[in-house]
Amino acid sequence: MVLANKEMVVYCFDTLIAHYNSEEAAPPAFDEGQHPLFVTWKKVVNGGEPRLRGCIGTLEACQLINGFRDYALTSALRDRRFPPIQAKELPNLECTVSILTDYETANNYLDWEVGKHGIIIEFVDDYNSRRSATYLPEVPAHEGWTRVEAIDSLIQKAGFSGPITESLRKRIKLTCYQSTLFTMHYSDYASHVKATRGAAPTIAGAKLGNH
Repeated sequence: MVLANKEMVVYCFDTLIAHYNSEEAAPPAFDEGQHPLFVTWKKVVNGGEPRLRGCIGTLEACQLINGFRDYALTSALRDRRFPPIQAKELPNLECTVSILTDYETANNYLDWEVGKHGIIIEFVDDYNSRRSATYLPEVPAHEGWTRVEAIDSLIQKAGFSGPITESLRKRIKLTCYQSTLFTMHYSDYASHVKATRGAAPTIAGAKLGNH
C-alpha cells in the first residue's frame, strides 16, 4: 500500500509555485501508483488555528503524479467556496495530502467510526435529485461532531436545504474509507528545498522567506 509522504506535499508546493512562475514543476521524488487522493490547503495567520483555503480530490483511483499535480492546483485555485490562493499567501500555507484506502459499504448511516473513517453519502432527495458528498476522516473529529451531526452536515454539503428527517437519513447509501495523510507548512517546505536544492523557492525573482 502506498502511504502519503513528504515528497507528495513537496510536489504540491512545487506545482503551485511553478504555476505562479508559469513554469513546469520538477519531476516528483515519489513512485507512481494509482489511488484516490485529496489535496487540502490551509492558511495559518498569526499562529492561530489553520483555516481551510481549498480542498479538492477524487474518490476514484487516479495516477498519483498527475493526480497531485492536477488537484494541487484545482484545490488552490478553483475551490468554489474560496477565492483563488494568491502567491503572497504562500508563506502562511500548510498543505495536506491524503491517500484514500479501505473502501467499505456500510450497513447504515451510523455504521462508521468518528476519527477513523472518511464517509461518502449518496441519496435521492424528496425532489428525486441524486446527491452525494464526502468528508475526509479528520473532518468530523476536528469539528467534534457525533455521527448524526456529521451525517446531517454532509447532507447539507451535498446541497440539500430541506428538513433533515430520520427517513431521509435511512435512505442514505454510505461508503466509508480510511486514509493516510501528510501535512507540511510552507516554512518546512522552504527549508527542505534549500537543503536539497541549494536555494530557497522563489516567485518571479522575489524570494519567499521562512515567515
